[in-house]
Amino acid sequence: MIMEKVLEEAQPYLAGKYLSELVVGLSMIGCRLSDGTVGVAYLLRDALPNGCSAFPYALSAEGKPAAEIAAWVLTGEDDAQRGIGAAVLNAASQGLSVPDDDSPLPFGLEIRASDMVGMVGYIRPVAQRLKESSSEVIVFDRGVELAGGDEMIQPCALQEQLLPECDIVILSGTTTINGTIDSLLELCRNAREVALVGTSTPMFAGGFAGTNVTHLAGAWWDNDSWEKIKKVISLAGGVRALSAYSIMKNQPVFLDCPGS
Repeated sequence: MIMEKVLEEAQPYLAGKYLSELVVGLSMIGCRLSDGTVGVAYLLRDALPNGCSAFPYALSAEGKPAAEIAAWVLTGEDDAQRGIGAAVLNAASQGLSVPDDDSPLPFGLEIRASDMVGMVGYIRPVAQRLKESSSEVIVFDRGVELAGGDEMIQPCALQEQLLPECDIVILSGTTTINGTIDSLLELCRNAREVALVGTSTPMFAGGFAGTNVTHLAGAWWDNDSWEKIKKVISLAGGVRALSAYSIMKNQPVFLDCPGS
């Protein structure tokens, strides 16, 4: 599994650190490690269990080794626990050398007018921009589909049919949380480029070496703004409300890409 490789690559950047603070909001998860680095990940709500006592692990997470909590991205019982693991990985990735995303192209991808572009995870502004520069954009988003859909959304049941036809595919980093990343990459086997995007994207490029992922387009966070980030998340704020504290990153992935 890809996330096993990612966790292996992340170990040197988790070693000796512990989870200092954690906040789990309605939209996002935030954490601060003992070295002061801040991480954020998306909270996938659609499949969470019911009940007010469904998430006891969060109460005991603070103070535990960062490597132990990061492993939840793979071993977690639900999307919230796996999301906490993803946030810790996001914080630890600040130990890497990753360039800022200053490309005028979306996620650094060169989109051709003849391209069919697939998206898993609906980012409306990006989808609209891609629509203007490609022949067709197809979008899958289970949460939006369950909520009633959108004019750009295709039923997720059509992924197996349509993703293999795409020239470019943009996958949400949350696919590493809900366990769909491996199967989706198999469906994207014909794509010229595949980008994993969003703050939940683990920026450990070595974990994706040898796969068909070509770009990791994620975000780091202003460590000095932790109190503000924590406040926004605790009040159910999402990515847009946190954008002032984000630092967009873009790491190309090569077949023999090292971990740093």
